[in-house]
Amino acid sequence: MGAGAATLGFGNMLRPVVAEDLRDKDRQVLCIWLDGGMSQLESWDPKPNTQFGGPFRAIPTSVPGIHVSELLPKTAQQMHHLAILRSVHTQDNSHSAGVARINRGDPKERGVVYPYLGSAVAKLMGPTKTGLPPYVWVKPGSGGFKTQDAGFLGPSYGALALGDAKPPANLLPHPSLTSADYQLRQELRTRFNERFGKRRFNNEMAADTSVYDIAQTLMRRMDLFDESKVPAKDVVRYGSHELGRHLLMGRRLIEAGVRFVKVNSYHWDSHGDHFNSSDCLHRQFDQPFAALIEDLADRSLLDNVLVIVLSEFGRTPRINSHCGRDHWPEAWSVAMAGCGIQRGAVVGATNALGTFVEGPEHDIGHLFHTWFQALGIPKEHMEYINQDQPLPVAHDDFSAISELLS
Repeated sequence: MGAGAATLGFGNMLRPVVAEDLRDKDRQVLCIWLDGGMSQLESWDPKPNTQFGGPFRAIPTSVPGIHVSELLPKTAQQMHHLAILRSVHTQDNSHSAGVARINRGDPKERGVVYPYLGSAVAKLMGPTKTGLPPYVWVKPGSGGFKTQDAGFLGPSYGALALGDAKPPANLLPHPSLTSADYQLRQELRTRFNERFGKRRFNNEMAADTSVYDIAQTLMRRMDLFDESKVPAKDVVRYGSHELGRHLLMGRRLIEAGVRFVKVNSYHWDSHGDHFNSSDCLHRQFDQPFAALIEDLADRSLLDNVLVIVLSEFGRTPRINSHCGRDHWPEAWSVAMAGCGIQRGAVVGATNALGTFVEGPEHDIGHLFHTWFQALGIPKEHMEYINQDQPLPVAHDDFSAISELLS
């Protein structure tokens, strides 16, 4: 789908040969979005025994000298595969502004709506050789084809959302329909679309055609949704809770050949009763995340899969009157692992109280450049063409964080 759509003017790369080379590498991304704001102090950057440190200890990890919160004991044993950036400083302390800015890489205002990271990767790298959709979003709640992530790239680069990790509704034909009748119907639909498109081509029609193509591929891969094929030991290791099931689906989609998988978890906005909710939420994240990293490493997939864990911001060091932590973009952490990323590394630091970054600050634009470089996209080709207008893929005043790159 990616290569075909590029010929139709959805914001082509300046050098199509670069995109072809990237497709051959088959690098992939698994992004874990912890919606609401994960607390850096209860995860990647603990400050025990300080004014704002909270009740939880810091524990050693598999890398000598690096400590994380005691709420992540299983993840601590995978630290030799991970990199943590503790010097993230972003611009927005509201969900409505922060979610969009973080997902789009904070580009300068160009008068267009920029794509989210998943849509950008789908555009820049296209689908893998499996033909599965390039961008799949595993999320609680409803599913469907979500076009809003694509921005100016056009709706074809939207996300196929699997609500509660279930297949799209009505994916399979009615049992009474024979395969021959089904094939005839598809041929008829294709002919009508071609006839209609000769005079009325637009992005929405191209997206509609793409959705049908995606459905055809998924119909041949219904095994991905068959829970009976999941080993019982994997269910235990990842956990039967929502995030565990969804991260296990994320791993299976990566193994099947999806280019970009995003897994969402909600309810991280802990303005009240923060420490009890952290004890629950961070442990629910810890179990499947550690299993995911262990599995990708054991399967030699970390060499080709970039794993990212982030939110729209962190949480305040100061504890409010409701025993909660509020929104804090000034100093927080992002964790990552996999292809192109330094392993067993901590980059950047906050001060002793965790209130502000000490040393260089890094915004989301730095991270976008880092991730694209880790995926093998040459920085001189990190540019879209949108209706003859060249557009950088992230904030063009920022650059990759060299300490994070292997």
